[in-house]
Amino acid sequence: MPEQSKAPSELQYIKGIGPKRAEVLAQFGIHSLFDLLNFYPRRYIDRSKIIPLDQLQPDQEVTVIGKIEATGVRRFRRPIFYIVISDETGIMEAVWFNSANYFKKLFKVGEWISLSGKVHFYRGFQMQHPDFDRLGEGDISKLLHTGKILPLYPGNDAFKKVGLNSYTFRRIFSGLLEKPDILPQEIFNEQLFSRHHFLPRQEAFRQIHLPRENELLEKALYRLKYEEFFFPQLMLALQHRHRKEKPIGIAFTEKSSRLNALYKSLPFDLTRAQKKVMHEIRQDMRSAAPMNRLLQGDVGSGKTLVAVMAMLIAVDNGKQAALMVPTEILAEQHFINISKLLKPLKVPLSLLTGSTKSAIRKQLKEELNSAQPHIVIGTHALIQDAVGFKNLGLIVIDEQHRFGVMQRGKLIEKGLYADVLVMTATPIPRTLALTVYGSLDVSVLDEMPANRQPVTTVWRFDNKAAEIYKFIMENILKGRQAYIVYPLVEESEKLDLKAATEGFEFLSKGPFKDFKVGLLHGRLKAAEKDRIMQLFVKNRIHILVSTTVIEVGVDVPNATIMVIEHAERFGLSQLHQLRGRVGRGEHKSYCVLKTPYNIGEIAQQRIKIMTETQDGFLIAERDLELRGWGDFFGTKQSGMPDFKLANPITDRPILEDARSDAYHLVGEDAFLRKPENKALNAYLRTHLADRLQLFTIS
Repeated sequence: MPEQSKAPSELQYIKGIGPKRAEVLAQFGIHSLFDLLNFYPRRYIDRSKIIPLDQLQPDQEVTVIGKIEATGVRRFRRPIFYIVISDETGIMEAVWFNSANYFKKLFKVGEWISLSGKVHFYRGFQMQHPDFDRLGEGDISKLLHTGKILPLYPGNDAFKKVGLNSYTFRRIFSGLLEKPDILPQEIFNEQLFSRHHFLPRQEAFRQIHLPRENELLEKALYRLKYEEFFFPQLMLALQHRHRKEKPIGIAFTEKSSRLNALYKSLPFDLTRAQKKVMHEIRQDMRSAAPMNRLLQGDVGSGKTLVAVMAMLIAVDNGKQAALMVPTEILAEQHFINISKLLKPLKVPLSLLTGSTKSAIRKQLKEELNSAQPHIVIGTHALIQDAVGFKNLGLIVIDEQHRFGVMQRGKLIEKGLYADVLVMTATPIPRTLALTVYGSLDVSVLDEMPANRQPVTTVWRFDNKAAEIYKFIMENILKGRQAYIVYPLVEESEKLDLKAATEGFEFLSKGPFKDFKVGLLHGRLKAAEKDRIMQLFVKNRIHILVSTTVIEVGVDVPNATIMVIEHAERFGLSQLHQLRGRVGRGEHKSYCVLKTPYNIGEIAQQRIKIMTETQDGFLIAERDLELRGWGDFFGTKQSGMPDFKLANPITDRPILEDARSDAYHLVGEDAFLRKPENKALNAYLRTHLADRLQLFTIS
């Protein structure tokens, strides 16, 4: 939360930075003095207690003080400098593998020194490359390392090249924080301040960078974590309050004959959850207040049918409806399936993607500008400036986290106070819902249709490939079909395509040469993707080799086997989405997670979770825990808060306190106009205006 925008060059005048370091800091978003203050330590080492040398244990992080008894250089492949220190209880060695000549001149036998680092045992106790302070006659209280709780800062190669490390940052902050006038001013009112016994804001910044004791550090961490949570919650509270005061929206009061006809024609019963959600949506749409609802449900829980029913209500009330999805293949799949569903009802229905031919595109634009009731399904093409809606009443955004915040906003702007339904098949943990979707009304499809089969999920190593292929062949001979999915490799579409293409060549000419094998990837033209999927749907392709383009939405009930190559490279939510492509019919289905033998500990945990549960909400919670907050959806793309200190998972009690306080404050002062909220109002409008706009959209 930067306090103010200053030219990057101003940092160069801070003692310890200079022009080169200021330039590097600017590359990583640290432009101003207050950006620097918000560059927090990644962790702390408590060196406030000095350990006698006779109490050392291997793998301890400690600080010791001793007298230098000997120095020297050992000659191996490169010179290694060492010193031996002693106190009244024992001896210890410290070694440095680089710059032996420098250290040889620096240390002298007979002087006192403090060493801080990790203890190893190699022919006696030893520290490698420890932090140090030469004590001499100095006052221990003024030392940078000894007797302190030591902050360690994030680093990278660019920082390293200009000498920016934890030591230099401690020196910089040591000089900087002696000047109280540069520290941020207080922004919370007395009521909040006294309720939580906050450390004053200025003192919190001092203690976060130069902690004097553990108790003060804990208070500083609480104060600044609360602040990081509070502002997103305050914006959500303001959005929720002011949304109710918007001009009158659209009230869909007419009964939908098409909806009733569709309901009667379904060859199955809606689940209890679908009926409940439809009731919630119907109530929203009857109201003149604009609907702003999040519909979340696991893979295969029936969200699309709910969305179609809502769009029929809009059409039968004389309005247009738009369904925006993230990929062309999903848009095409939705268009095909919804066309079949609505064909008897004679509903005007169109598809608009980047591949739509210009003549069809022109005709569709004319129809949308005519104000005639219409349903249009599309991708990002819907938000192009050239596409206008004359009478847009309902906006449905599927897999909404896959769109950038401004993209969602562009579509919403095309309808004057239109109702908005955003959907996700990624179950959202309560922590995430509190933090990001707090201003939306939430509906949950927590029940699977009766025809959904549980999927048996197994973990197999690469050396079991022959057995896996044999199992696939046995099932194909029974009339079933299979997916074999290749992962995204190093975020590169070219490598992604290469892996899938090479896999297709090997499988189609080797193990499955007697079967029909198809290849599907994102670089194929829409017509070709559609042709391949239609062949797969009709069982003219037995095995579909694919990249992750089939992750969302493709529905082939006869496909009963999903093999995920290099499953260790996928996140939990993505694995769960892929698994959801099978188990959609009457036959027993299987998901095989295939990995090399040696994979990382986190990847092992992901694979084990997948084999133990099919509960999407539990998987989402574990995914959030394993991946961390910033990577769960992608902070920058989805407009989510970018927390530096706070962690919504481990700091949930602080999050809930901040949320409660924010909503209470807005309830008492909806426009933050009371005198006691003047500083808060000024901070919000001056420093967080851009983020407030993003939250309004998201």
